[in-house]
Amino acid sequence: MGMRASHGYRVIGLISGTSIDGIDVAAADLHAEDGTVVLTPLGELDVPYPEPLREALLAALPPNPCTAGELTRLDTGVGQAFADAARRGAAELAGGRADLVASLGQTVFHWVEEGHVRGTLQLGQPAWIAERTGLPVCADLRARDVAAGGHGAPLASTLDQLWLRGLAEDAGHPVAALNLGGIANITVVTAGAPAIAYDTGPANALLDLAAHRVTGRHRDVDGRLALGGSVRRDLLARLLADPYFAAAPPKSTGKEHFNAPYLDAALRDLPPLEPGDLLATLTELTAVTVADECRRHGVTTVIASGGGVANPALMAALARTLPAAVLKTSDDLGLPGGGKEAYLTALLGWLTWCGVPGTVPSATGARGPRVLGALVPGAGPLILPAPLGGTVTRLRVAEKTG
Repeated sequence: MGMRASHGYRVIGLISGTSIDGIDVAAADLHAEDGTVVLTPLGELDVPYPEPLREALLAALPPNPCTAGELTRLDTGVGQAFADAARRGAAELAGGRADLVASLGQTVFHWVEEGHVRGTLQLGQPAWIAERTGLPVCADLRARDVAAGGHGAPLASTLDQLWLRGLAEDAGHPVAALNLGGIANITVVTAGAPAIAYDTGPANALLDLAAHRVTGRHRDVDGRLALGGSVRRDLLARLLADPYFAAAPPKSTGKEHFNAPYLDAALRDLPPLEPGDLLATLTELTAVTVADECRRHGVTTVIASGGGVANPALMAALARTLPAAVLKTSDDLGLPGGGKEAYLTALLGWLTWCGVPGTVPSATGARGPRVLGALVPGAGPLILPAPLGGTVTRLRVAEKTG
């Protein structure tokens, strides 16, 4: 199917991941050339949540109860924080000339029953973003995939399969993109086959929780505790027995599952653990569960991104558990890893804006590809470009000029 070239749009992408530490902002120029989307990264920002909002969000996460009043306050608070972040992104990264804001919001609940996603809730009322920036907003990007029978995740598969398709063809072997956020997810891209993507299990979710208990800080800075500890095999075996790891994809998970009561249950009746040993064991859990999945698909190259890339203990454990694979970061391929999910969000918004489906059904498990999200008008009427027609089959990351 042919596709016209499109003139470029400048999109601000916004997301706050499962670690709830703040808002990732990225600005990108996006246009299509014959079925290839060309993404030019314009820059990234990391905007921390105001501490009271962050504390309130963490307090509202499962297994804690949350009232409708509290949910409304949080939806508003996150919306206003995202609005400020979008305004900063437009001014500081896009030279004040943005066309669209795309927001993945803040996931507070991912409703999974018997391996099926029944619903998903992202906070961050987009009206605040539209009001403060005057720009149209594409938001609520997961719900349509869920309505079509999918998991609404991992949406990173959309970017990964377009971006790594050429690399997989050149390599002649499967290539995996690995995102190390609160939860770890992989996208496996094989030449001539549909991409597979799913959550492998926890990454920073349990690590940050354990570090906070032990040190009072939000994370184990530079993996120092983990690097000084040893893996406790009894705890590791107990964690690895979790049925989630053995379940077949498509599958997705979150802090509804990997949380404080989960860690307490795993530690129950075990001899006491040194703080370093606890962190080393949880680091090993992430490395082993990721490595098992990479080996299962015959992956020889792993492109890592997300907050976990900055943790030397985790990267060392991955290199050790995947000795036969080449481990690179998305920065090595020109896409800034810290902002990768925000660039993904910008891409999803652009696809919707251009009338192109934003999901990979083989990854999310949906009945078919869907155009995602809900569009909120900016200061003026909503004037969409003519739909691109055809499908986008690859993504090229271009260098910013000038």
